[in-house]
Amino acid sequence: MSSARSLNRFWEWGRKIICVGRNYIDHAKELNNAIPSEPVLFLKPPSAYVREGSPILVPFYCSNLHHEVELGVVIGKGGTAIPQKAAMEHVAGYALCLDMTARDVQEECKSRGLPWTLAKAFNTSCPVSEFIPKERIPDPGNVRVWLKVNEQLRQEGNTSSMIFTIPFLISYISQVITLEEGDLILTGTPKGVSSVQEHDEVQAGIEDIVSMTFRVERP
Repeated sequence: MSSARSLNRFWEWGRKIICVGRNYIDHAKELNNAIPSEPVLFLKPPSAYVREGSPILVPFYCSNLHHEVELGVVIGKGGTAIPQKAAMEHVAGYALCLDMTARDVQEECKSRGLPWTLAKAFNTSCPVSEFIPKERIPDPGNVRVWLKVNEQLRQEGNTSSMIFTIPFLISYISQVITLEEGDLILTGTPKGVSSVQEHDEVQAGIEDIVSMTFRVERP
């Protein structure tokens, strides 16, 4: 599984998706959340993956689906308790990702002290681009991500604004959850999250390195 060929299709065999919430101050503020002092983590199952050419499906129980554009980190070498100084040695590459969120459901879960599973882990909740080899993004701590809905710019931010850096996140996560080859880490979203409706077209990109387009549909 360690070949570049297999990593090009990490979404077919990767075992887990680890997501970081509230990693941009402006995004935390726009949802009236406190600024975290340590990473906020949650998981998506591999069944959340969806690739270009297939639609983002609105869950039947959701009435307010939000987009969140993120830089994803693809793990190429597993490990536990990885030191920050060695963290980037475990990165194989990157992916453009969306963390689709049933916001109305998430707010209800938060108010009742319940997990976010229904809000974050549903089928097609993690649209991903092609695999981006590590060499194409030499400084992942300073890249622009953006998202448009029906050609209207909704989100634009730079990973330099992340509260917790990629090396820190890899080290922190690996203290608790062993990272494995093919795992994906979603590093958080900048401000500008908002609703999408059935038949909307969502386009997102990382600078001019990669872009992807998805239609929103109901099952």
